Amino acid sequence: MKSQFVRSFSHAALSPDPDLAIAALMIARVEYPGLDAGPYLDQLDVYGREARVRVAEAVVAAGETPPRVDPEHYARVLALNDYLFGELQFAGNETAYEDPRNSFLNEVLDRRTGIPITLALLYMEVARRAGLHVEGINFPGHFLLRCPSRPGPPYSEDLIIDAFHGGALLSKEACRDRLRHIIETDDGGEEEKYALVEARLFVHATKPQILARMLLNLKQTYVKMHSFPQARDVTELLLAVNPSAMNELRDRGLLAYHLKDFSAALRDLQTYLQLSARAGADAEEREEHAQIWEYVKTLRRRMAALN
Repeated sequence: MKSQFVRSFSHAALSPDPDLAIAALMIARVEYPGLDAGPYLDQLDVYGREARVRVAEAVVAAGETPPRVDPEHYARVLALNDYLFGELQFAGNETAYEDPRNSFLNEVLDRRTGIPITLALLYMEVARRAGLHVEGINFPGHFLLRCPSRPGPPYSEDLIIDAFHGGALLSKEACRDRLRHIIETDDGGEEEKYALVEARLFVHATKPQILARMLLNLKQTYVKMHSFPQARDVTELLLAVNPSAMNELRDRGLLAYHLKDFSAALRDLQTYLQLSARAGADAEEREEHAQIWEYVKTLRRRMAALN
């Protein structure tokens, strides 16, 4: 992956511009190097213009809005849901969830299917063009969306949206129940872990966090497929979003090792050991460092043999 492309991606990902689509289409170039983003951005603009009309005309019958929910926001979200998931028929890909195409915005637009994070990104981009404020929620295991309530009474309930399941609206308590299924709460340690995650449960996901989550999903898919060159490229992009991500530096080194790029592997793994070493490391961290150190010793022997 060319350094200029990585720098361009970093600029797009870390820019204060709320646009997510440009960086998402750059991610797609991992698989489609010659991809022209223009037609896909135009397609999003077309969807956004039509959605703006639907959202502006949205009305909800009296008595249908859930308690403490803003009727105007509720009507607009339902109108957008009906357009995206009803008329355009975007849907979660439940039959081939781990297909890497689900992680590429161009494929999501072409095939009208994806995973929670890419469908959520599509939703946010169309909503933004339609003048409806929708933000991401980094919910564990399943990315969600939120249309925040207006500040002050009488409305206090946000609308939590599941783009993977056709824009289904979830209560906060339903989200907490989902979290309890993800994190077992049988002992005190797990209860404490649940409390820590729950405290951040509905925090707005930033643009870099959303892109990093897309990339992490894609990297995991490529690793499972043993597509190590693509996984390494994705790791480059993860480090462009967050240069301090030590685990990604480690993984880039391990992927370089699998690809027999020994000098790059040695550089990354040595740097990882230097930067991640800390006093008071627990047994798991010490074991991991010992394993990485074995890789480093092997690499040094290989490099010495080549000289």
